[in-house]
Amino acid sequence: MTSPTKNRPPSNKRWIVTAIPYVWMLFFFLVPFFIVLKISFSSSMIAQPPYVPVFDPFGDAWSETLEKLGTLTTDNYLRLVQDSIYVSSYLSSLWIAGSSTVMMLFLAYPIAYGMARAPKSWRATLVMLIILPFWTSFLIRVYAWISILSEEGLLNTLLTSFGLIDEPIQILSTNTAVYIGILYSYLPFMVLPLYSALEKMDDSLIEAAKDLGCTNIQAFWRVTFPLSIPGIIAGCFLVFIPAVGEFVIPDLLGGSETVMIGKTMWEEFFNNRDWPAASGVAIVLLVVLMIPIIIFQTSQARQQEAGR
Repeated sequence: MTSPTKNRPPSNKRWIVTAIPYVWMLFFFLVPFFIVLKISFSSSMIAQPPYVPVFDPFGDAWSETLEKLGTLTTDNYLRLVQDSIYVSSYLSSLWIAGSSTVMMLFLAYPIAYGMARAPKSWRATLVMLIILPFWTSFLIRVYAWISILSEEGLLNTLLTSFGLIDEPIQILSTNTAVYIGILYSYLPFMVLPLYSALEKMDDSLIEAAKDLGCTNIQAFWRVTFPLSIPGIIAGCFLVFIPAVGEFVIPDLLGGSETVMIGKTMWEEFFNNRDWPAASGVAIVLLVVLMIPIIIFQTSQARQQEAGR
């Protein structure tokens, strides 16, 4: 009989496997984050790069680094509160992303439920149809909606030909077009987590609920829906977080009244060449998005402790 310790991988190999994701996070998240954080405390200037001071804690002398640290400023963060364009951009982004997430949940749940209740031989094909849009460039897919939603586009042509409208309606360059673009682009991110949660559910639980006197609707709300909550939360995070910072969709499909923080950030970076302000916008956006994630993780940890 072999000892269980003989089947364990060597400790150095386990350390390497554990270190890989941490190294990845260090180089592709923490390092860029601290670079942007440093720029956000700098002052804007006409130069290349367009900000000052630029200090190098590894290359500069200690006294020189301390001198440059003393010139860092928080004016960029104060401007985010004082300037109404930034406040309205944050609020508009949160509203558009939040309402799009709610609408997408109502749209995606029946789709995921139908996929989970479909015959097993069909499920792989249905999943492939959901992820099929990812095989095409995201930019091309958004551009396609321009030709669909324009006044001479496919949608207005069909509505006019069927007599539903007398003249073309303005959809492109409005918030409605932005909602359509977000719903279309991020729908798979909501469907797939929901399908994963619903597909794993034991059908015998529904049968047991019906045996105890529940109707189909009662069985859904008392059994199916509670078990799908982890998929709902995962899908909402996967949709809400990227939708808040979305730039391509509001820029191509939205109009002048569409104000989102991603668009404002792009304007600061490339049009105004104000990298410190844009970096401050990015840091605040990251902090805002981390708050619900931390709250969710804290509540999950408390539930796990209570269940032990």
